[in-house]
Amino acid sequence: MTAARLRSLKGQGPPIAALTAYDYPLTKLLDRAGVPLILVGDSLGMVVLGYPDTTLVTMADMEHHIRAAARARPRALLVGDLPYRSYETPEAAVANARRLVAAGAEAVKAEGGGEILPQIRAIIAAGIPFMGHIGMLPQHILEEGKYRVKGKDDAGRAKLLADAAALAGAGVFAVVLELVAPSVAREITARSPFVTIGIGAGPDCDGQILVTTDLFGTSPDFIPKHVALRPDLAGKMRAVVQEWIASLTPPTLS
Repeated sequence: MTAARLRSLKGQGPPIAALTAYDYPLTKLLDRAGVPLILVGDSLGMVVLGYPDTTLVTMADMEHHIRAAARARPRALLVGDLPYRSYETPEAAVANARRLVAAGAEAVKAEGGGEILPQIRAIIAAGIPFMGHIGMLPQHILEEGKYRVKGKDDAGRAKLLADAAALAGAGVFAVVLELVAPSVAREITARSPFVTIGIGAGPDCDGQILVTTDLFGTSPDFIPKHVALRPDLAGKMRAVVQEWIASLTPPTLS
């Protein structure tokens, strides 16, 4: 899978499935399951590193986890998140995007629309495929205060449509729509040449993405309500551990 091929899937066949991975074995598992888009997301801050949000994730963290995922050599397109404050200028954006590519990412993602357009254009001009992210922006949680659906009023809708148009003009291949009002997500999907990947944005995007530990039910603290499947693998894993502990026999001392 390449960025160009993924973009060509818009309007063709079933929805595109995307999931996150942070290490070699999970990337291997998702790739063998046929997932075409794997994101090494800065969500690793919460579900792997124990941070309260994504703002504490560093470039070094992202490089470390991308390298681990890339060692699986997935057929899927491997995308890496540019972390908080790593793309404040076009120069920094390009330099850090190149670091993620050197670690093994085949494309990069960053949060924002028109406000980071110079950075997006610089990354694409450097030959690096770019994936956008609009709607609720987790890296802005300190300003936002909480996660909330975007596009519920006229001003919010207009902002999202303007951001989507700016991203389309820059030449992005895909955009994550996070917690976007479903009617607006449907409108953006219909209007845009890029692939839309929804998360909590309704069923009408070109594809859907989840944090894989949310899908498995193994995220340590919180499972978002937009995750429909509730397999409770965490409970099954605890049961396996407890069964193993119970099976241990004390040593025989002579």
